[in-house]
Amino acid sequence: MLSLPSSLEPYWRTSVELASFPKLKEDIRTDVAIIGGGISGITTAYLLAKKGVRVALLEADRLLNGTTGHTTAKITAQHDIIYDEFIQHLGQEKAKLYYEACMDALRFIRNMVEQHAIDCDFMEQDAYIYTTSSDSLTKLINEWKAYEKLGIDGAFVETIPLPIPVKAAVVMKNQAQFHPLKYLTKLVDMIVQAGGKIYEYTPAADIEQGQTLTVVTRDKKRVTCEHVVICSHFPFYDGGFYFSRMYAERSYVLGVKIAETYPGGMYLSADNPKRSVRYTTMNGENLILIGGENHKTGQGVPMMRHYESLQSFASELFTVTDIPYRWSAQDLTTLDKVPYIGNMTADTPNIYVATGYRKWGMTNGTVAGLLISDLILGRDNRYRDLYTPSRFYADPSIKHFLTQNIDVAKHLVEGKVEVVVRKPEDLANGEGAVVTVNGKRAGAYKDESGTLFIVDTTCTHMGCELEWNSGDRTWDCPCHGSRFSIHGDVVEGPAQRPLNKIEDYPS
Repeated sequence: MLSLPSSLEPYWRTSVELASFPKLKEDIRTDVAIIGGGISGITTAYLLAKKGVRVALLEADRLLNGTTGHTTAKITAQHDIIYDEFIQHLGQEKAKLYYEACMDALRFIRNMVEQHAIDCDFMEQDAYIYTTSSDSLTKLINEWKAYEKLGIDGAFVETIPLPIPVKAAVVMKNQAQFHPLKYLTKLVDMIVQAGGKIYEYTPAADIEQGQTLTVVTRDKKRVTCEHVVICSHFPFYDGGFYFSRMYAERSYVLGVKIAETYPGGMYLSADNPKRSVRYTTMNGENLILIGGENHKTGQGVPMMRHYESLQSFASELFTVTDIPYRWSAQDLTTLDKVPYIGNMTADTPNIYVATGYRKWGMTNGTVAGLLISDLILGRDNRYRDLYTPSRFYADPSIKHFLTQNIDVAKHLVEGKVEVVVRKPEDLANGEGAVVTVNGKRAGAYKDESGTLFIVDTTCTHMGCELEWNSGDRTWDCPCHGSRFSIHGDVVEGPAQRPLNKIEDYPS
């Protein structure tokens, strides 16, 4: 088999020239502070800035280096098999609203591309969800019945253009795909042109509430404002106990070249393990994006096996000639599978949050920008109640709430009683593992030159024990999804503080 690339940089980020922005070095005042430089934050900033609102966008790292930059970039309302479930648990009206909100997002992106002549490989595609198993056939039939009830433009079919022996598939017509960074870099340009301020390497740490709001950065700089919009993936300021109302999952992508002609379309399996297929263009050639293998963060098999499974799947479908890219992403799922978009709590009217997109950030992130900008501008939005973070539907929310928090308790206890025998010196170059240092559990990574990086593996969020992620070379929390670099720096929240380093261990 072809070897997998060592780099984890996604195609999207290698194929565009990203502008750089300064770090915030002084206290400032603005109308709206937006935390997070992905599709939600950028769309919100654009919509407000063009209305003359003073905005300051703060990004902890580089713009578009989080989940948005690691997406498969499908612009679709087909978010797995969900509409039959939504009708049962939320009612037909809310299920219809969810579909219409996603389609409004698709139309918004299409209109932006057309009005501003954005060269971002935007292309309409049909989206398919398929099954190869008789076990999922009933679910797919029920999903098609839900499409009919909701008036979704689609079809129930027995074959798909890909060479997969399906039992059946449901197609949602006139969806789309694009290059997300080519699109969003144009929005960034328009934010700056409208007077918006953007700051990179400026992580937010806290919000002080008073007559006005003040965002305090990790470097103690202060941003005084009337409104705060939190689009930092996991909310950096968790005023609503969001860590207990969402769970984190990781998923994986390979970018492969094939000998065959790709037939078009975007595909998702209804069966597990999940498989996603679409294509994009790269230097005039097709690059096929093979995704899937999702699992809860910090849990599951060694991470490289997920990439190897995707490689095997790609080779079953196509004659793979090259694998130039691989990357992974982390996504958050809410209790009822509908994102949290709106006021963080009922008691924080000027603090807004957008999170929990469940891998469908291109549409849901755009919905967030449209909805939150309307709330700040005082305009009605018919999707407000559907997405409000204050909701708590009895079914399935209570069941999922209990299930997820029992899982957290299980991993919290297991990590504390685990017996560890390996020592840092036992590691090979390029290997990471949980080890014992002075009789205590620790995490060690030995780089290719033999240098050791050792950290305390107790998560700084709520004390769960971290696990080594060999595929991404990070320390991941199986309880709430926090992730840390080999140096102990926070890669993903909810944790805000870095891990303690163990620096006195002899090399």
